[in-house]
Amino acid sequence: MQKKLKVRVSAVSYLNTLPFLFGIYHSNVINEIELSVDIPSVCAKKLLANEVDLGLVPVAILPQLKEYHIISDYCIGAEGKVASVMLYSDVPLNEIKAIYLDYQSKTSINLVQLLAKEYWKINPKWLKAATGYENKIDNAIAGVIIGDRTFNLPKVFNYQYDLAEEWKKHTDLPFVFACWVANKKLTPEFITNFNSALKKGIDNIKEVVTDYKDNNVNQKQLYDYLSNKISYPFNKNKQQALTKFLNYIEEKEKTSFDF
Repeated sequence: MQKKLKVRVSAVSYLNTLPFLFGIYHSNVINEIELSVDIPSVCAKKLLANEVDLGLVPVAILPQLKEYHIISDYCIGAEGKVASVMLYSDVPLNEIKAIYLDYQSKTSINLVQLLAKEYWKINPKWLKAATGYENKIDNAIAGVIIGDRTFNLPKVFNYQYDLAEEWKKHTDLPFVFACWVANKKLTPEFITNFNSALKKGIDNIKEVVTDYKDNNVNQKQLYDYLSNKISYPFNKNKQQALTKFLNYIEEKEKTSFDF
């Protein structure tokens, strides 16, 4: 009998993915997959290169995929403040001259560019970030920082702009940062099992936090973040928000607007 091939899966290494990982590890679906845990940009590269079959990927890469299927009822989203996708600055928006763009997620890059052009009406110089760029945020040079690094920054900045909150303020919509996306058709049975595993994690946030052992992470803060900042259901409002955001990216590509 031919051995059944496992589904290759790449999940995000950030704290916001802990419920998903908890559900996967505490269900039988773990036996059906080969799991790797990566920063968002690497999840995206692996899915684009067909090195995995399924990834929790930044939604901004969707137009680059020849074929894609959003297979889950869950995502990494926010209904307002998300607290982990931030623009930090020492000066207000209208005085910012340049912005470092976090290299770990294309979605956050596109989001801050959209906000700057369409809503904030500023035209800063966009700077490619490399490791350690957080230390270069100073005076009129701002920076986008995402993920777990936002929790224990060594410097307190004068201005902090939550990008999900800014999107909500101007569109009255939630925001979707990442979805579970397959680059090929997966079986309905696998999708059902995978969704059940994710739901198990979402339904047990308190246990997820208790189970997570890291002396550098405040458990009370983590519980608040996972329960009140991250919004996991990929509902109709989030689907509408995703369509709006992807339409922006499509228009950006058409006009060849140089960021």
